[in-house]
Amino acid sequence: MSLYRNSVWFVKGLRHYCRSGYESASKHFVPEDLEVDVTGRYFMVTGANSGIGKAAAKEIARRGGLLYLVCRNKDRAEEAKKEIITETGNQNVFIHILDMSDPKGIWEFAERFKNEHRLNVLVNNAGCMINQRELTKDGLEKNFATNTLGTYILTTALLPLLEREDDPRVITVSSGGMLVQKLDVSNLQSENVAFDGTMVYAQNKRQQVVLTEQWAKAHPRVHFSSMHPGWADTPAVRSSMPDFYEKMKNRLRTEDQGADTVVWLAVSHEAGKQASGQFFQDRQPVPTHLPLARTKASPGDEEKLMQSLEELSQKFKPR
Repeated sequence: MSLYRNSVWFVKGLRHYCRSGYESASKHFVPEDLEVDVTGRYFMVTGANSGIGKAAAKEIARRGGLLYLVCRNKDRAEEAKKEIITETGNQNVFIHILDMSDPKGIWEFAERFKNEHRLNVLVNNAGCMINQRELTKDGLEKNFATNTLGTYILTTALLPLLEREDDPRVITVSSGGMLVQKLDVSNLQSENVAFDGTMVYAQNKRQQVVLTEQWAKAHPRVHFSSMHPGWADTPAVRSSMPDFYEKMKNRLRTEDQGADTVVWLAVSHEAGKQASGQFFQDRQPVPTHLPLARTKASPGDEEKLMQSLEELSQKFKPR
């Protein structure tokens, strides 16, 4: 990452990604966009036991949606479910335990889920930022396995279910950090360079944006979007980026502010009118590349990403 790109990203972040940026943008929000009743619609939120995932799930529940909370930890999932039901009065909240770094487990979960449930909206929120290179039991670099491959498999496996429903949507929670990264298909599992967890995470988030764009082209029946929640005060930020948190904690967005655009994309009629495949921040589509940053990938590299993920995912698909 060049000094230029680093400085541009940080200056832009100070202006737009913090709490003050949300407060400024929210002056232009249309309140009626979220004055909706989504009773009878089915929502899946991954990583829903804390942070932005839980905040988004709670707001969807307030509006009547039936919720599937997909979480790794059962105890924390149960706590989140209880909190959501208590605060919203919506009893239609159900838990599914799943490790998003386990590709075979994701395939098996999706197959069972498709046979038993309906789904209108998938929110790909689960993610991780591990600062030392760590491998899963399958030998996959864990950030990539969770953020990119897990998101790819779950979405791919559930697309047939989504395509059967009215107004299906897929929202992927990405990050503005991806703006400093150009898609690198030659090193998907961070084997060939010194490991930097923050930059690996940013590369994964760039991959998610490319996935969203490619899915939108291939599946016109489904509305796809990715989004940047801004810099929010979440458990993940506190644990994975402690130095950043200490410097920025008084400027960070709340979890609800970080989740606002997720909720807007998931439930509002206005979001459904937007072109599929876009990247959003504060309810507006925004560019996926900084000026002069040279982060645009070739169509060939984007196609190679999709091919690589498909080939890798098939290795773990039960026969």
